[in-house]
Amino acid sequence: MPKILILRFSSIGDIVLTTPVIRCIKQQVPGAEVHYCTKKAFQSILANNPHVDKVHVLGDSLKEMVRTLKAENFDYVVDLHNNLRTRIIKARLGKPSSSFNKLNYEKWLMVNFKRNRLPDVHIVQRYLDAATALGVEDDGQGLDYFIPVQDEVDVHTLPQGFQNGYVAFAIGAQHYTKRLPTQRIIELCERLQQPVILLGGKEDAAAGEEIALHFSTVNNKQPTIIYNACGKYNLNGSASLVRQASKVVSHDTGLMHIAAAFRKDIISVWGNTIPEFGMYPFRTKYKVLEVQGLSCRPCSKIGYNKCPKGHFKCMRDISFDTL
Repeated sequence: MPKILILRFSSIGDIVLTTPVIRCIKQQVPGAEVHYCTKKAFQSILANNPHVDKVHVLGDSLKEMVRTLKAENFDYVVDLHNNLRTRIIKARLGKPSSSFNKLNYEKWLMVNFKRNRLPDVHIVQRYLDAATALGVEDDGQGLDYFIPVQDEVDVHTLPQGFQNGYVAFAIGAQHYTKRLPTQRIIELCERLQQPVILLGGKEDAAAGEEIALHFSTVNNKQPTIIYNACGKYNLNGSASLVRQASKVVSHDTGLMHIAAAFRKDIISVWGNTIPEFGMYPFRTKYKVLEVQGLSCRPCSKIGYNKCPKGHFKCMRDISFDTL
């Protein structure tokens, strides 16, 4: 029975994007025992995945992690993070391994010189390419996300106006330059003309309250009503609300990929990053909202806590007219 280790430490979206690799290895490699090593904060994403036999949690000590992994005596290591720590782990384990291509040089060219040498290939395919030595092929089934029963949200526990359908809007993002300003989120919600549930972490709750307050004070005939669910549910609970939504609006963030796992219709909002980096919604229907032709975009492959140019045109100038 081949024992295979997958390495990907973070983050939410990236781990969800590796799920086709997990599934394909488990289903296509005869007798495969699949282990996955990640950070504790992301363990819940994998805990209910039936294709994962064991999750290893990376703590503060890389040495201790290596000792634990060595004891498993893996036959092969698939590195889907490809950073210094994963390279150390592979070297210490001394087992056959492969890594995915991060395209760092191509991204650097795009960010710094706006020269597009990026292949027209989704990151999921690059993840799958890292497992080809195992005889793994793309099964065409897309992403996976598994919600434990105890985290499923009963829509009848939501306020009355949201029990017969709603749009889920993931208003958060790890970096400021990947998020619409609050006033622009309000403008977008007005265009949706449907009940909207705002999703995000506790750090997004204040913005969510500001948005909800705006709509509670407008004309009662306004069809857009808001429920601020930011910080009220864990990740799996938010995923449950995404799964039951009629449509999902999201920035370039983890909930967008969770929405893609449920084959939702997605409105995908892009600021300082670009879909050409290969992380657009995978195998689902989606519409991109972005400012094309902006000379300073992309300014980073990740994001900043403020606009480097000070104008934030990549988010402030997005048109919602096509909605």
